[in-house]
Amino acid sequence: MNVSDWVWWTTIVVTLAILLFDVVIVGRRPHEPSMKEVSAYLSLYVGLAVAFGIGVWVLAGHQYGTEFFAGWLTEYSLSVDNLFIFLIIMAKFAVPKEYQQTALLVGIVLALIMRGLFIAVGAAAIEQFSWIFYIFGIFLVYTAVKLARDASDDEGDDFEENRLIRWVEKALPATKEYHGAKLWIKENGKRLITPMFIVMVALGTTDLLFALDSIPAIYGLTEEPYLVLTANIFALMGLRQLYFLIGGLLERLIYLSYGLAVLLGFIGVKLVLHALHENELPFINGGEHVSWAPDIPTLVSLAVIIGTLAVTTVTSLAVSRRRDAREPADAKS
Repeated sequence: MNVSDWVWWTTIVVTLAILLFDVVIVGRRPHEPSMKEVSAYLSLYVGLAVAFGIGVWVLAGHQYGTEFFAGWLTEYSLSVDNLFIFLIIMAKFAVPKEYQQTALLVGIVLALIMRGLFIAVGAAAIEQFSWIFYIFGIFLVYTAVKLARDASDDEGDDFEENRLIRWVEKALPATKEYHGAKLWIKENGKRLITPMFIVMVALGTTDLLFALDSIPAIYGLTEEPYLVLTANIFALMGLRQLYFLIGGLLERLIYLSYGLAVLLGFIGVKLVLHALHENELPFINGGEHVSWAPDIPTLVSLAVIIGTLAVTTVTSLAVSRRRDAREPADAKS
């Protein structure tokens, strides 16, 4: 896929313009958005992603169009999983609802920056070392097993403060109350951080951990850096609105972690097979390509992704509905 410099720069400028618009609107009027507001913005962002994918399909061919949609859906589903942790962080630090938009927006901007860096590093590594796919694949399979194990142990919703957050809380003088969306204030001539600053640190470090999963996952679906970047941009664009729209629904997606584990495991195996197919390591098959290792077509990957997400969502909602129906009966008895 030959992407000219002006297309790259146009994409970056448009993304920055949208983020700037969001920052100006949110910064000027912090508030808890209505369902009508978040639905309108989410519909806009999803519509833009679909239109972009169709444009790629028409202008660059169905192969690249399929790769974009597969990557976008995967990144979107992983981003929805981020929302579970965001919900827990907001609850843990008791962020007032009118300031949650600001916290989420900053968290998403940090996620874009971190993913952009990881995309650049990943593209450079792939260009130089074909064996990097072995590492990506094994890492994703390990992550899938860990995610499924945590889900079965009911540990997936736990949020433990990492060392950086604990250091910030201990080393930096802070206020106990929120002061709007401010990260720090001056009190008696002394600069103090606010709880919002700690929330930003928590969101930023969480974004970093999720980027470690999401970037290898999408490189398992497309090796085109431009599609990797745009799929991540579109996946993160509507995340803030999605947080407010389906905050309660997230608790009903009880099997989402299992579905994501299946997706990451599938993509991990796909990466390892691709690495074997392109093998150049001297201690594997004498440095020759492994002919029996198939390259799984992107169209098959897209079908697996859609099927897994559909089964996960339908099963989760059905089981949650039956569970909710049993609770009143159990309470009466």
